Amino acid sequence: MQFWIKNFMRACPGTRISYQSNGSGAGQTDFLKGRTAFAGSDSALSAAQITQSKSVCSGGGQAVHLPTVGGPIAIGYNLPGVRRLILDAPTLAKVFDSRITKWNDPAIAQLNPSTKLPSTPIHPSHRSDSSGTTDNFTSYLSAAAPSAWPYGHSKEWTAKGGQSAKGSSGLVDQVKKTVGAVGYVELSYAIARGIPTVSIDTGAATPVDASVFTASKAISTAKVAGTGGDLVLQLDYATKTPGAYPIDMVTYEIVCDKGNKPETWPATKAFLTYIAGVKGQQDLSFQGYATLPAAIVNQVRSKINSLS
Repeated sequence: MQFWIKNFMRACPGTRISYQSNGSGAGQTDFLKGRTAFAGSDSALSAAQITQSKSVCSGGGQAVHLPTVGGPIAIGYNLPGVRRLILDAPTLAKVFDSRITKWNDPAIAQLNPSTKLPSTPIHPSHRSDSSGTTDNFTSYLSAAAPSAWPYGHSKEWTAKGGQSAKGSSGLVDQVKKTVGAVGYVELSYAIARGIPTVSIDTGAATPVDASVFTASKAISTAKVAGTGGDLVLQLDYATKTPGAYPIDMVTYEIVCDKGNKPETWPATKAFLTYIAGVKGQQDLSFQGYATLPAAIVNQVRSKINSLS
């Protein structure tokens, strides 16, 4: 968003966009209470929230989702001397549920036969705030390891134990300063803080590293699951496609299909048109994010044109 806003305001100096990065849950709440012109969220609104949106979208409108960018959720860790670490979904589920508590646990050792693992205690870290990253990470655990992860998916953390931190920046800082820690963050945060990331054993021939390219390969199979022109996407978190990284998320901009705030709608529509356009979608990999399939981006552009 900072990248987009900076470039957009440079091109349109008469427009000012103020954007607060306060987590998907808070962003959704602000929009549904009419405090903002639009919301950015890594998690889709629930059916109840869509119904609630009718109170802020005038003229019979309701909220719709515009997917604008994707990206991998990396599993960052702090384990001195271990440069490469492989984990799979059942093991991750037990680690983050505090059922695997030592780094040399047999389940981890089996996945890393050539690595000398220390007996360091594991300190799993999760988000304390309502988070789309949490929703997508737990969606992965639920889809890829249903027997090991009994909690389903949610923007709020529901598993047992572990440390908590607010925001992706708070979580990655906690991992960086705590030996034995492991946490889930957008890849860009892990790269910025110099945190090594886990390779995921999906069941394909080779474990998959977190990167914008491996995430793009997984997201390329996403299907539109929303109805009535809503562009919510369905990701295959349990993919076994070679070279496809499974722990991914899609960022949505949430607006009204009609009945947007008239005083801010011209600027909002111009900004949405920009970020979904050619200039907004280029160079995203350099920011640590994955582009969406062209067919989906084209649907987003068409949908923006129909909004009011």
